[in-house]
Amino acid sequence: MANLVLSACCVVLATVVVVYAQRHSQLDSHIQYERVGADVTMKCGSMDWDAAVTWTANGTDIDESHLNGSYLILKNVNLTQSGQYSCYEGSSWHLKYQTYLRVGLPPKEPVLMCRSNNYPKGFYCSWHLPTPTYIPNSFNISVIHGTREMVCEKDVFPKNRCHIRYLQLFSTVKYKVTLTVTNALGKNSTTLTFDEFAIVKPDPPESVVAKPVPNNPRRLEVSWQNPSSWPDPESFPLKFFLRYRPLILDQWQHVELSDGTSHTITDAYAGKEYIIQVAAKDNDIGTWSDWSVAVHATPWTEEPKHLTTEAQVTETTSASTSSFMPPPTTKICDKG
Repeated sequence: MANLVLSACCVVLATVVVVYAQRHSQLDSHIQYERVGADVTMKCGSMDWDAAVTWTANGTDIDESHLNGSYLILKNVNLTQSGQYSCYEGSSWHLKYQTYLRVGLPPKEPVLMCRSNNYPKGFYCSWHLPTPTYIPNSFNISVIHGTREMVCEKDVFPKNRCHIRYLQLFSTVKYKVTLTVTNALGKNSTTLTFDEFAIVKPDPPESVVAKPVPNNPRRLEVSWQNPSSWPDPESFPLKFFLRYRPLILDQWQHVELSDGTSHTITDAYAGKEYIIQVAAKDNDIGTWSDWSVAVHATPWTEEPKHLTTEAQVTETTSASTSSFMPPPTTKICDKG
């Protein structure tokens, strides 16, 4: 008999726990979105207007000056007022209503960018909002090529990017990409229209190395590799743009190279540290990549000789303080 009573008690207790959990789950699941600066009115569930209630925000009692009867009135809400609001009945403190207030903004026009860094495989589009909304947003992207709607496969990371695979190369039909952003307070969209050649932009060259040339105080040997994301450099060769300058000057020297992945700088200033970067571009289409990671190098310098006389000291000091003349500003080199 005792076992039967114990079993019955367990069943009743389990039922109470389930009902309590369901009730509070329903209460906790309610989310109310409001725009920054709005006036917000919250009703205490099914309670009458003149019922005696107590409101809390994140567990802290709210002053009665914010109440109109049993209604909670929040004027000109701001971001700090986001949180969990609860209404309790009279002195019994029985929970009658609960909601999570999310204060935010509708989205502004999103920023959309499409680029092919692995031509001719395809392209990707990425996007972001110019200003935060402080509430969840959903993005929907549509890609149209002529009359065909294409699937843009979304990346796991970063989440704001998707990829399109070219189904037809060298097409003259333009692509139309539309991005729509939506949240609980509004929606906005932007559209790009382009052909496949216009968005080709390689990633920067990789593994840039600069070394002094032995016994040549004005030379630096620079080498680099094609970007690993560029799939077929033999069929779609890249050309390169090299820039370099001594750290003591702000003016860059430039060299455009039609092929090859190395170049010897022949007009470096002896003993001066240089900063060097390289950019890449498809030979015929698209735009230049961003600059590579900067590398530093100093041309070869002769080991100083032992000074034996006061005259040699004076001569060396005079030579080291001679005026510095910067090299020419531009040099075009086409390896044929």
